[in-house]
Amino acid sequence: MRKGEQPPWIVPDGLWQRVEPLLPKVQRRYRYPGRKRLDDRRVLCGILFVLYTGIPWEFLPQELGFGSGMTCWRRLAEWHAAGVWQRLHELLLSELHAAQKLDWSKAVIDSSHVRALKGGPKPVRARSTAPGPARNTT
Repeated sequence: MRKGEQPPWIVPDGLWQRVEPLLPKVQRRYRYPGRKRLDDRRVLCGILFVLYTGIPWEFLPQELGFGSGMTCWRRLAEWHAAGVWQRLHELLLSELHAAQKLDWSKAVIDSSHVRALKGGPKPVRARSTAPGPARNTT
């Protein structure tokens, strides 16, 4: 990170303007409101911090102001169940495609994303790289 640059886990305003409308709106309960919900943008920064640094969720430092690791983990799961990430992916792809900034010749498709309905050729058994059978040492 260069001097004066934002860390990669800080969500810039332009990205936040795309993400915020995709997030589900959660109403506070009237009768038992509980603790006030942490700001979605700060939680998203906490999620990005954990994913960027690779630290365990429970070790997310409270001093950063992103909430607890458990809060970030729950919100990540909540947003995943609501389809936020898929819609964000589609939105960003459509924006890049409209700006003609995608090079589809470099795209890769594998079986984890697209099923091979007819199947492919059956793999042959891998040949050994050893020069010959191992000697008996008994």
